[in-house]
This record gives sequence, C-alpha cells and structure tokens, in this order.
Amino acid sequence: MNNKEEASKNSVEIGEQTEEKERQENEIEIEKEKELDEEEKYRLELKELSKEELINKIIKIKENLSNLEKENQELKDKNEEWQDKYMRLQAEFENSQKRWDKARKSLMTQYTANVLRNFLPLYDSFRSANKDLDDNNPLTGFYKQFMNILKSYGAQPLETKEGDNFDYDKHEALSSLERDDLPNNTIIDILQEGWKFKDDILRYAKVIISRKPKPPPKPPEKEEKKEEKNT
Repeated sequence: MNNKEEASKNSVEIGEQTEEKERQENEIEIEKEKELDEEEKYRLELKELSKEELINKIIKIKENLSNLEKENQELKDKNEEWQDKYMRLQAEFENSQKRWDKARKSLMTQYTANVLRNFLPLYDSFRSANKDLDDNNPLTGFYKQFMNILKSYGAQPLETKEGDNFDYDKHEALSSLERDDLPNNTIIDILQEGWKFKDDILRYAKVIISRKPKPPPKPPEKEEKKEEKNT
C-alpha cells in the first residue's frame, strides 16, 4: 500500500468517526429536548390546576413518595435477608466441603493402614529369615527393598527396647514375670515388634513386662504364745 492509498484510507476512517460522533451528539440533544418538553408540559399542567387540585396533587405525590420509600425499605430488608441466607449457605457449603475432605482423607488413611497391616506378617518372616544372613545374600536385598516400600508410605517400626517402661499407647503386655531387680512394668522381652503408620499405631508391640515379687508370707505364731493368750 502506497502513501496515497494509506492517506485516503485514514481520511475515510476519520470521516466515519466524525459522522458517528455527530450522530451520537444529535441523539443526546433529542433526548434532552424530549425531557425538557416533558418538564414543560408538566409545568403547564400544574399551572392549570386549581389550588385545591394542586393540594390534592401534592398529597398524592407525597403518598406515592411514602409508598416508594416503604417499598424501597422492604426491598432493602429482603436484600439483606437474601444476603444473610447466601452467606450462611456459603459457610455451610465450605464446612461441608471441609468435612468431606477430612472424611475422604480419613478413609484413605484407614484403607492404606489396612493394606500395610496385611503386609506385616511378611515383614516378620523376612526379619526372622534375615537375622542369620550376610549382606551378600539375595534375601537381604529383598528385605531392604521391602522395608523401603513400607517406609515410603509412612510406615516404620516402633522404637521399643528391653528396659523401656511399658506404654499402653504403644505396647501390649502378653505376660509378666517377677523380677526384684527391675522396676515394675519394665519391658524384659519383645515377642513381636510394633509398627506405626504416620501418627497412628499400626500394630502394638507384644512384650513381656516385669512385676515386683509378692512379699513373703508372715511366719506363723508359735504355739506357746497362742496358749499364753488363751490363758
């Protein structure tokens, strides 16, 4: 496109814009004239009214104004009522969404825990078989890989050692033995290792705990003392 064609095109566009602007201005002037005509017509109507008619007209206008104010207040009250309902519905929806998310996560956690719990007997077998094997044995590699899989899901053994205090939240006592050299409820043997899944107990550690021996029975009183008491 050469300069003449471009200039001609720009001139046409400017002309069209000018015509559109003039058309809009004309429409605005027409609207203004209509409004002025309506106002003038209304003034003339008021001038033709008698004093009594004018008073009645004013009273009617006041009544209409009062009705409009009343309707406006009712609409405001309804608007506030609907806004309040909307806010409450929104809050209920958000709370329901939070409860649903919490329930969904809880179900997922329970399902994962049940699946992991079913693998613990296999872990016990692996652990028992791996005790007497060296690091070069293929079973040792399988055992380590299996442990890594469990840990990747957030499951790991409970730290329980002989000599620890018994904890109802982590341990399950299967039996107790009398030991006068240990405090009461001290773990003296671990029969089955416990496991936890994240912050929950997956399996309690089964242990044997100590208990204090019963005090020896009092010696029986001598027959002589009994006879003396009887006499």
